Amino acid sequence: MIKYRSVNRTIFNSIRFKLTAGLVIIIMPIIIFLSYNNMYSIEVVRNQVAQSNSNLVNLYMNLSDATLDDIDRYLYKIVSEDSGLSILSRSEETNLDLYNMGKYLLFRQLIDNSVYYKGLDYFFAYSTVNDDLVFAPKPTGHAYTGNDSIQHVIVNLLKNEDMNQGYTNDKWTAVKMEESFYLIHIIKSGNVYIGAGVNANDIMGPLDLLNLGTNGKAVIVDDNDEPLQDETFFIENHISLINKSDSYYITGQKEKYLVTDKHSVRGNFRLVAVIPDEAILEKLPYLQRIILFIIVGSAFLLVATLFFIRKVILVPINRLVFAMRKIKKGFLEERIDLLPSSNEFELMNETFNSMVSEIQQLKINVYAEQLISQKAELKHLQLQINPHFFLNSLNVVYYLAQEKKYSLIQELSISLVRYFRFMFRSNTNFVRLRDELDHTENYLKIQGFRFPGSLTYTISVQEGMDNCLVPPLMIQTFAENTIKHAINTDKSTHIEIIINANGRCSEERFIKIHIRDTGKGFSEDVLHQLKQQINLANEDGEHIGIWNVRRRLLLLFQEQTKIDFSNDSGAVIDIILPYKEEEM
Repeated sequence: MIKYRSVNRTIFNSIRFKLTAGLVIIIMPIIIFLSYNNMYSIEVVRNQVAQSNSNLVNLYMNLSDATLDDIDRYLYKIVSEDSGLSILSRSEETNLDLYNMGKYLLFRQLIDNSVYYKGLDYFFAYSTVNDDLVFAPKPTGHAYTGNDSIQHVIVNLLKNEDMNQGYTNDKWTAVKMEESFYLIHIIKSGNVYIGAGVNANDIMGPLDLLNLGTNGKAVIVDDNDEPLQDETFFIENHISLINKSDSYYITGQKEKYLVTDKHSVRGNFRLVAVIPDEAILEKLPYLQRIILFIIVGSAFLLVATLFFIRKVILVPINRLVFAMRKIKKGFLEERIDLLPSSNEFELMNETFNSMVSEIQQLKINVYAEQLISQKAELKHLQLQINPHFFLNSLNVVYYLAQEKKYSLIQELSISLVRYFRFMFRSNTNFVRLRDELDHTENYLKIQGFRFPGSLTYTISVQEGMDNCLVPPLMIQTFAENTIKHAINTDKSTHIEIIINANGRCSEERFIKIHIRDTGKGFSEDVLHQLKQQINLANEDGEHIGIWNVRRRLLLLFQEQTKIDFSNDSGAVIDIILPYKEEEM
């Protein structure tokens, strides 16, 4: 006996998968390496640009802190020298002339010294006792003219006790005045506040020298992470100014921006530089563009190679595999179209078609031999006669003769003659349904002589079905099985036979035969074996009738017939077979 090795038919064992996986394994490492190299180069450039800009921002922040520190030193000098501040701390009503003189001298001192401090816009002093503000703008500063609104903001700020508490911690803080932001520092000395203001734009002046690209920005950000300039730009581009790292970070939605910052030592603000990522990547060398071209080219080469392999190898193989699957399912008429292909595939296709043609012819010859064998087997099955029935019938005649019931003997003899006449002529494959039912009824009449008062039956047939064809002895066999296993002389057993046409679809009709008795039904073991189509026939001939019918139906109809066995207050048999009419 030839043993066949089980074939692994998973997708991982296909030529398509192996070729595709092989190409991917070869090309993908190259693409991954080049992509990693490109990303690494981009990250290196970003780090270099970020480090360069961070150094410049730190430098400018240190210069700005130095400027603010110089102004702070001057403010503390005035406080320590008590240059007229003590006069402002007393009520002007005490000595109005002295108060005005001290106020003027302080004003001139602040004006004269303001020119020495770069970036300064104004000095101011405020007397809380007299609610009087001394405002000394730098002659070259932004606040020299039109400073009424600035003075108003300063006075309101100093009068608000909750707000000015935040300005006693030696820090410069951003305050919006009109349309500009100012960095102010306030020192309290007794009943007098003294301070200075610096325009935020002056702090940003040196940062204009930074190369931040076309859309780059350098701004001052307060402790609430809000920009003091170009607020609309940051909102529209979704740029986050929340410091997330010690070095730099990338932010933005559609366009990405690199952000570096430096917090002021002297104030509650940060200096932030925002650079478009696009401007950074423009500084990459041409080698990176070549790498990108290689990556794209490799991906295109992979796709082109797969397409070529598919056209030259995979498609012809798939055509061959498809034909093999059709042949395996029994479609021996399937052939491979002889399309232009490689020489090897053309030879394989021609050989395959020739081989299938030979198999088809061989199968036809084998099928013909099987038909001859099946017909011989069918005739043998149809000619089987139960000897017990013949002997039992003779015994009934004998006992009726003893009792001199000659009319019953005549009736029984006529029934036996009809029974054996049907048996001896039933060597054909099909008989009319009416003849089969007459034979079955004749058989039941004969059995009624054996079991008087213990057997009743009814037979009903749908109108117009008398001439349809059925295998002979099929219904009678199941009636006989009921007589063997269900008849009980203690009580009457009823057999019911119902036949009708059962339409399964618009093109085919089927005959449904329903046979039922009122006996004890099939045992669980027998019913299980019947459902599993296990042969129950034994050496004593029991259940050989069921096997006989099932075998004949299989030979005549193959898979088009069906027999169901069940119990429902007795044994139930449902037979479905194709509707076949007698040719007129």
